[in-house]
Amino acid sequence: MCGIVGYLGNQEAFPLLIKGLKRLEYRGYDSAGIAVLSEDGNLKHHRRKGKVDDLLEHMSGSVPTGNLGIGHTRWATHGPPNDINAHPHLSGNGQLALIHNGIIENYNALKETLTNRGHAFYSDTDTEVLVHLIEEIMQKSQGLDLFEATRVALNEVIGAYAIAVIDTSNPNEMVLARKSSPLVIGIGDGEYFIASDATPIIEYTKNVVYLEDEEVARISLADGLKIRTASNHRVTPIVTELEMAIETIEKGGYEHFMLKEIHEQPRSIADCLRGRLRLGHESIRMAGIDDHKEMWTKANRLIIVACGTSWHAGLIAEYMFEDFARVPVEVEYASEFRYRNPVIGEGDILIAISQSGETADTLAAIRMAKEKGAHVFGICNVVGSSISRESHSGAYTHAGPEIGVASTKAFTAQLAVLALVAIRVGRLRQVLDEQRFNRLLVELNGIPEKVEALMSKEPELETIAEEFKGSTNALFLGRGYNFPVALEGALKLKEISYIHAEGYPAAEMKHGPIALIDENMPVFFVATQDAHYDKVVSNIQEVKARGGRIIAIVTAGDKEVANMAEFVIEVHKTDDALVPLLSTIPFQLLSYHMAVKLDRNVDQPRNLAKSVTVE
Repeated sequence: MCGIVGYLGNQEAFPLLIKGLKRLEYRGYDSAGIAVLSEDGNLKHHRRKGKVDDLLEHMSGSVPTGNLGIGHTRWATHGPPNDINAHPHLSGNGQLALIHNGIIENYNALKETLTNRGHAFYSDTDTEVLVHLIEEIMQKSQGLDLFEATRVALNEVIGAYAIAVIDTSNPNEMVLARKSSPLVIGIGDGEYFIASDATPIIEYTKNVVYLEDEEVARISLADGLKIRTASNHRVTPIVTELEMAIETIEKGGYEHFMLKEIHEQPRSIADCLRGRLRLGHESIRMAGIDDHKEMWTKANRLIIVACGTSWHAGLIAEYMFEDFARVPVEVEYASEFRYRNPVIGEGDILIAISQSGETADTLAAIRMAKEKGAHVFGICNVVGSSISRESHSGAYTHAGPEIGVASTKAFTAQLAVLALVAIRVGRLRQVLDEQRFNRLLVELNGIPEKVEALMSKEPELETIAEEFKGSTNALFLGRGYNFPVALEGALKLKEISYIHAEGYPAAEMKHGPIALIDENMPVFFVATQDAHYDKVVSNIQEVKARGGRIIAIVTAGDKEVANMAEFVIEVHKTDDALVPLLSTIPFQLLSYHMAVKLDRNVDQPRNLAKSVTVE
């Protein structure tokens, strides 16, 4: 959630920190701050509620000098967004500056103890408690340097953290640590970059080290990178080469990242399929499945855990797995799963879905499932992320960096991966016949081209957005495979336009939501010609009879729904299971244009964060 950047080297730190913070703006935040330490130990500390530009305006052109610095964008948890609660936080003696992503769960007990020992606190945050705790240990334990004091302090901490700490007495060193919150170290030529993800680092170096849970690192111009565990065991750093390209995190001529990412979907879906869907060989190759064939063949059930948009992908996958592989499936909110004392056995496979690969609730669900003996299959977009490292097997979506907070291309890439897995498992379990298997391969291979064709519908969707931008509520309805598409369409609209929207199975409309329908209510139907078409047509007639305004996504050439709806958007015909890869695109474009017309911050909607790394 929060963004972390840092620099130690021979360049001026301040410009690199500001550029890095701007790279991390997509994560969502409500305040920003920096601390820069000069060679003579002079610490300059600035923080401000609002955006990075508000911080720069507050500094009024003042540019702190120094080759060591840390920067932070905060998403408020403990205490409201204001200047005082913004990071970095200082120790009582002003010697230490610390930035933190995560939550210290026992901060109240620590704060009470430290207060009784004379420490004074000025913010509402748990982070300020941590920097005072490190200060206390350094003062009480003569001879402990910043690295050792931080390591000892973290053994008293309960919760999640990614931290960076600097000490005015040593301008050539920075101490880092992580637990359940990502932190990456970029290694340059005599310089180091740190960040909560790789986006601020990629233009300077491709060589990175990902800190693991309960690891504490020291980066030093004199001694290089040293890592130890919180329990003081030495760790050998593993250097990984980033595959990301700088162009992928630029707008590329589009007004917003979200629009760019919507238009990238023909390519991102094709990238997901490439090398896996082997049309000429009538086969699917996926190492995460092929290396564990017996487990998938004999699985008692699948449990899918995810949050937000990824949960919607999981709901669609439930239909796929039950249809293609005839295996029982449960789809769970990861945030609820771990608190339910779920029944998990060794014959179960848990599929964890996350764009960032760092979603805290999903990680917690993974750890619980592993403890109970389940096999964990991770699906995520970010190479080297925590979920990819903690899963037994899995698949990357290869969607490329997604900067817009509202997920678009990551969602369709997840659907593409899930379709591949479900089809492959169906053949392994010998319940998907060869004829349908081959037909699905052909249809799936044709999806990128059909998505590309949908981009030409953007002017029609902009017209619909203009017509309904004044709405205060909206309903999204679908059945079967398209019920989760309705949920996702409603989520997209409320995420970025702030218009209240709800998604329902179309048949459930009669059990309550129909009371909301009047001449001002836009009702968005997914009414493609699938197994539920006739039932959806009946639902459309029910809405029309009550004066609701109908907008429908239909299969190309449809006449029946077109005669009832005020607006229709046509999508190409494909297999019922793959329709969500098409029907979700118009809702993405519609939501985007509604938000633009309402002058919303499309890429950084209020109160939202891209990567939810706290529970």
